[in-house]
Amino acid sequence: MRTRPFPLIQAWVAALAAMALIAGPLSACKPVSSSKEAQERPAPATGKSPDASDRAQARVETVQVPPFVRLAKELNPAVVNISTTRKVDGIKSPFQGGVPGGPDAPGGPGGPGGEDPLDDFFNRFFGNLPKELRKQSSLGSGFIVDKSGLVVTNCHVIEKADDIKVTMSDGKVYDATVKGCDQKTDVALIQIKSEATLPTVPLGDSGKLEIGEWVMAIGNPFGLTHTVTAGIVSAKGRVLNSGPYDDFIQTDASINPGNSGGPLFNIQGQVVGINTAIVAQGQGIGFAIPINLAKSVVEQLQKTGKVVRGWLGVSIQKLDPNLAKSFGLPDAHGALVADVLKDSPAARVGIQRGDVIVAFNGKPVSDFHDLPAIVAAVTPGRSVPIKYLRKGKETTVEVKVEELKEEAAAAKAEPEPKSDLVGLQVQAMTPELAKRFGMESTAGVVVAKVDPEGAAEAAGIAPGDIVLEIDRKTIKGKAEYDAAIKALKGKSSTLFLIRRGQQSLFVALDLK
Repeated sequence: MRTRPFPLIQAWVAALAAMALIAGPLSACKPVSSSKEAQERPAPATGKSPDASDRAQARVETVQVPPFVRLAKELNPAVVNISTTRKVDGIKSPFQGGVPGGPDAPGGPGGPGGEDPLDDFFNRFFGNLPKELRKQSSLGSGFIVDKSGLVVTNCHVIEKADDIKVTMSDGKVYDATVKGCDQKTDVALIQIKSEATLPTVPLGDSGKLEIGEWVMAIGNPFGLTHTVTAGIVSAKGRVLNSGPYDDFIQTDASINPGNSGGPLFNIQGQVVGINTAIVAQGQGIGFAIPINLAKSVVEQLQKTGKVVRGWLGVSIQKLDPNLAKSFGLPDAHGALVADVLKDSPAARVGIQRGDVIVAFNGKPVSDFHDLPAIVAAVTPGRSVPIKYLRKGKETTVEVKVEELKEEAAAAKAEPEPKSDLVGLQVQAMTPELAKRFGMESTAGVVVAKVDPEGAAEAAGIAPGDIVLEIDRKTIKGKAEYDAAIKALKGKSSTLFLIRRGQQSLFVALDLK
C-alpha cells in the first residue's frame, strides 16, 4: 500500500500495467439487513410468546436489499481513477525494444526505485550495462469532494509521481497537481481543473458506523475502472501499527490492487472511509481510513498544504493487567506515561512517569491508542484539561498544547554482555554509548543479550533496551542494577522502566 510496510499488511502490489499501490483481494459476504418495520413487527398470533425462530422468520420475510443500484448510478461520476508515472533508474536492455516480460510489459517486474530482477541477469551475461531512465506506472482511485476539483486519495498512490492523470467515469482525463500529502495518515489531496461543473460526493460520519452495517466501495481494481463492490463493516478501531493514528475500519467489501484512495460509502451514499490496506494473503479483510480522521487533514491540506498537530510531550504505552496490578490500579484503562520530555507541555504541568492519563480535552482515553489522535486534533496554543491517575488518586489540570515536531531517529549500541539473574546480560552505560543513544547522562545499563527462557524475554525486553529503574528505584549504573536484581530473589513479580529508542516503557516481569 505505501512505501513503509505494515506488519502483516501488503504494502503495495503490482497491477495490470505496472505496480499498483493499494489494498488487496477480498471476498464480499452476503449479510442481511433488517428494515425498521422488521424490527418492530409484532409477534405471530400463535397464542404464545415468540421464540428465536419466530423472530428470525419475521426478519427473513422483510429483508430489504440496500439500494446499491441507485447509489452506484449517483456516486460513480464523482469517483475517479488515478494513474501516475515517475522516472526511475534501470539498466538499458541489450535487446532492441525491450525484453518480453520485462518492466515495460503489463504485470512485468520492476519494484520501487526501479530495481528489476532482470538487472542481475543482464549484468552477469552482458557485463555492466549503462543505466537509463525509464517510466514506472501505478494505479489508484480517489473521489471529488469539491466542485473546484479537489480530489481525496492516499499518499502512497501519488507520492513521488512526476505525472498524475485523473480519469472520470465518462472517460474524460485531467492533469492533476498535488495540494498536500500527510504521511502519518496516508491522506492526500490533489487538484484538477475543469470548465464544467464537477460532481462531488458527501462526507459522512464514520463515528456512527455500526459493526454489521452495509458499505459499498467504488474504485479501480487491477485497472478495471469504476468497479462497485459491497459488504459490511467487519470491525472498527483496528490498529495495524502503521503509524500513531491507527484507527482503521475493517470491511469485507471487496478491495483489490487499484482501489487504494477510493471511497467506502454507507447506504446513505456518504463517504465513511478511504480504502487503504489489506492483510497479506487474506480474503475478506480490507481496511479503510475513517473519514472523520481524514476531514481535518483534508481541510488543512487545502488551506496550507501541510498538517499541524497538537503535542503533549509524553511517551505512552499500553496498560495491560500486569502493569495495572503493579501500579495498584483496579483495571487496565488509560494510557500509561512511560516518559515525559523535558520542557514539554506535560512536564510544565507536572505529569510524571507512571501517571495514567484517562481523559484529555474532555474525551475519555480508554486505551493508549486513543490519546495520540485526541491530542493531535487540538489546535496548538489551546489550553485543555487533562485527567490522570497517580497512585490511584485522580487529578485534573489545564495543559497548553504545543505544535508536534518530528522525532529524532533512535540509535543502537554495541554492548559487551555480562550475565544477570532474570535472563538479561547487561553492560554499563559509557559516555560513548550514551551519546549514541541520545542520552544526556550515563545512568542506566544497556541490555546486551536476553535469555529466551527468562522472565525478561517473556516480558518483551530486547537487546539495546536501557534499564532505567527496577521497582521504581533509579538504576544509576551496574552496581545499582546488580543490587536491585539481587533484591528480587523470592519475589513473584517486578517492574522495570526501560528506554527503547527515544521512548521509555514500563515492563512488568513475572518471576514465578
